[in-house]
Amino acid sequence: MSKKVSSGAEKAEELTRKNEKTTKTKKSQPAKKSATEVTGKKTAATKTRKADTKKAEKPAKKSKPAKKLSEKKLKKQQARAEKKLQAAKIKAEKKQRRLEKKLEHKQKRLDAIAAFKEKRAERREKRRERKDMLKHETKEARMQRKAEERQAKTEARIAKREAAAAERQARREHRLKVRAEKRANRKERQHAPGFGGWLAAVISLGVTTLALGTMMTLGWMNMNGMEANMAGVHTQSVYELNSVVDNLNSNLSKARVSNSSSDQVKLLTQIAIESEMAETILERMPVETQLTQNMTSFVNKMGDSAQSMLYAVARGEKLTESQKASIEYMYEVNTQMKGILNELASCCSEKDIISAMKGKENNLMFKSFGDLQNNSVETPKEINDGPFSDSIKKVSPKNLEALEEINATKAEELARGYFTKYNVSDVRCTGETVAKQLECYNLVLTTNDGEMAAQLSKKGGKVVMFNSYKDCSQKNFDVDRCIDIAQDFLNSLGFDNMKAVWTSENGTTCNLNFAYEQNGVVIYPDMIKVKVCEERGIVTGMEGLSYVLNHTERTLDKASISESEAESALNGQFETEGSRLTVIPLDDEEVLAYEFYGTYGGNTYYIYVDAKTGEEIQVFTVIGTAQGKALM
Repeated sequence: MSKKVSSGAEKAEELTRKNEKTTKTKKSQPAKKSATEVTGKKTAATKTRKADTKKAEKPAKKSKPAKKLSEKKLKKQQARAEKKLQAAKIKAEKKQRRLEKKLEHKQKRLDAIAAFKEKRAERREKRRERKDMLKHETKEARMQRKAEERQAKTEARIAKREAAAAERQARREHRLKVRAEKRANRKERQHAPGFGGWLAAVISLGVTTLALGTMMTLGWMNMNGMEANMAGVHTQSVYELNSVVDNLNSNLSKARVSNSSSDQVKLLTQIAIESEMAETILERMPVETQLTQNMTSFVNKMGDSAQSMLYAVARGEKLTESQKASIEYMYEVNTQMKGILNELASCCSEKDIISAMKGKENNLMFKSFGDLQNNSVETPKEINDGPFSDSIKKVSPKNLEALEEINATKAEELARGYFTKYNVSDVRCTGETVAKQLECYNLVLTTNDGEMAAQLSKKGGKVVMFNSYKDCSQKNFDVDRCIDIAQDFLNSLGFDNMKAVWTSENGTTCNLNFAYEQNGVVIYPDMIKVKVCEERGIVTGMEGLSYVLNHTERTLDKASISESEAESALNGQFETEGSRLTVIPLDDEEVLAYEFYGTYGGNTYYIYVDAKTGEEIQVFTVIGTAQGKALM
């Protein structure tokens, strides 16, 4: 770069020297001319001298712009050289950064490969260690290990829920603090103003009056709509609170009779969560805080109590008599609360909500929350149509693959044979459908009593669903006769060895659940529901999708414990009325279990105990009316 600059300077100097030479040469030439013209007239000589003087001065004047031009060129050359140098520097820096980034990326890739290989080696080592451990692990050690693993998972879930609950509590406290500060600020602004304040207030009042005069009509039009919207929001809150309390009541009911630590962990966790939800909903109620204070306090204490018992159970401890008494107390209080809230949810009108929003006391909201003293909690799975009535999971047909696939014409022919007692005059296929991965034909059957609908599987032509639309108006057949009628109907369809496990009736119709029985063991996954008209004594409906999907002849293991040993795992206050050996669906698996049917505290329960481990694995409580009962 320095060479280029110096060469430019030299060129400029050389150019200056050439200009000076040119100037001297031009000066000398006019001098020679004036010497040759001496013999001329005086005036001519004078003119010649003036001309020579001008000619001598003219080249000198031309040399100055030449000098300036060279300096400008020099500056431009220097600027270009500096610009090229700066560009080269930037380019070198970019190249260096690209190189560094490339090396960094390469290093990261190498680190990732190394980490992957390390993790893979760790997994291989863990698998090898686990394989060696399982090879030499005893049954007792395996059960102990699984119990510890379950406990660790439970503790992790509890910790996660606690963190979430703490975060919600912090947010709630923050909201309450902000509200309190706002209320305090409003009270401060309500103090009497001074003279200046009164003057400002008078001026503001005048302006506000003018504004209100223009907005009054529009505001009046919007008021009713705003009230209706707010009433809708509060109505939804009432329904949500009622649902939460219902859930609490169910879970508390199950917790009363459960003697399994795993079930107790689930139930107590749910009670703690629902208590938090109930407290949050209570904050949104459009009533004075005094009316919800006792209920909120009870919900809060119940959640704390549930968490305390949860920690004890998770540590492997048994619930004490005092803790069991607390559950009983919470259940009793929650039951009272449930009754009041159920009535509120069913009878509360928009007028009651708006009245409560305005602080008036002559409304159902005020009365209901005024009646509530201490309330809240939650419990187990409830049933009103038999245990495992909705047990279908994501399964594939187990016994239909080897069967012949029929066409629509064949399906119509089979339907005529299945329903010969119904005086069928016409059968037509209306299309195809897929139910839980099972392809079926949709059929319409015309009879003397009207039309019936049915579904037959494409594989094997099994009846999946059947429904008659003729109503029943009176009762001419009792439950036992209805069971026989349903049994004969199932046998005519090829469903053999079916046992009635549940029945309920409404005065005109008897609803029955049948389960497949193999070697005296009730197989709940293979279930068929049947509806019998108690007026005419015929089957008017059937749903057998669960049976068609699940049924197969099973290889049943023998129970590792006796029925009496399984019963000893139950709560001592549970009154057993019947028992039997069953296969039940549990977490996408089928488990051999003892079924115990009985009562506790005036409620009816189904309790299932694993026939191999003796562990309580499922609890159902019967809800609704006394119409439903177990058939042991």
